[in-house]
Amino acid sequence: QVQLVESGGGLVQPGGSLRLSCAASGFTFDYYRIGWFRQAPGKEREGVSCISTSGLSTYYADSVKGRFTISRDNAKNTVYLQMNSLKPEDTAVYYCAAGRRATSSQDMCLMALSDYWGQGTQVTVSS
Repeated sequence: QVQLVESGGGLVQPGGSLRLSCAASGFTFDYYRIGWFRQAPGKEREGVSCISTSGLSTYYADSVKGRFTISRDNAKNTVYLQMNSLKPEDTAVYYCAAGRRATSSQDMCLMALSDYWGQGTQVTVSS
């Protein structure tokens, strides 16, 4: 059974940090690109950051570039999203996803080319 389980969300003040984790099981993790997506109330889903199977190629949305860092540990079947300098506009439900259809990390994020999705974790940035 395929599972993607996100954790690490919560309430943080503006300027604070959070690290999200996505633990995968039920499929060959290092064959799949992994992405983080988010959706705020009333807004479209956004591809935040995506990473290649090796971890050498990454993509970041302009809105998070320089503040967020994606990484993966294939030995642990886990992907991380380190989020620094958080802003109220980062408030959303964050989802991780796994896919093999995209030919680049950018394509995966921009076109949401994913085969499996997690349930999501809430991130709220507020004072």
